[in-house]
Amino acid sequence: MLRLRPFSLATVVAAAALLSGCRIDMHVQPRQNPLSRSDFFADQRSARPPVEGTVARGQLRADTYFYTGKVGASPGDYLPFPATKAVLERGRERYNIYCAPCHSRVGDGNGFIPSRGFARKPPSYHIERLQKAPLGYFYDVMTNGFGIMSDYASQISPQDRWNIVAYIRALQLSQNATAADVPAGQKVPSEPPKFRDVGTGASLPETAPQTDSKSETDSKPEEVK
Repeated sequence: MLRLRPFSLATVVAAAALLSGCRIDMHVQPRQNPLSRSDFFADQRSARPPVEGTVARGQLRADTYFYTGKVGASPGDYLPFPATKAVLERGRERYNIYCAPCHSRVGDGNGFIPSRGFARKPPSYHIERLQKAPLGYFYDVMTNGFGIMSDYASQISPQDRWNIVAYIRALQLSQNATAADVPAGQKVPSEPPKFRDVGTGASLPETAPQTDSKSETDSKPEEVK
């Protein structure tokens, strides 16, 4: 029969005691469940507020206007960055996702949801009041909501909110432009687009490639008189 030496047996017992202690300490440790009561603090809340004066990484928000759209207590009327083509394209994309279901793609308030019986139709962006509204007003409405419209602060980032604001202003200009606003050499009204695929409702229409109208006219055979 194999017999363990006393030194080896003592080593095994000591190792088992140490391992069992570590296991108990890891499984049964002092902790608090989220929002549970704690008798350690005077207010009996286990969840502690951040230390006063500290700011989480990435949340400094030193540019107050960028995050509020306000100068003091009033809405500002300028974009915090240049309105480039990329900004307008991004704004159009986000607008069509979050805003168009109620406000429609042209901003007249006849979106899909109001057309299905929604009790409160949103106002058109093209009424005089909203044409004169400062840009910061639209940003503030998206951030904090207005009337029955809930806020979109959690769905749309501050940068994209400003992108949408720029696109809304572009929509207003497109629906209320005059002949003086049209660049030289451009037709008024523009020729209607030609579609290769009109879409199914679930997919967007696909426009056909543009061709030179002059070359098309030149290619037509002359009528025989």
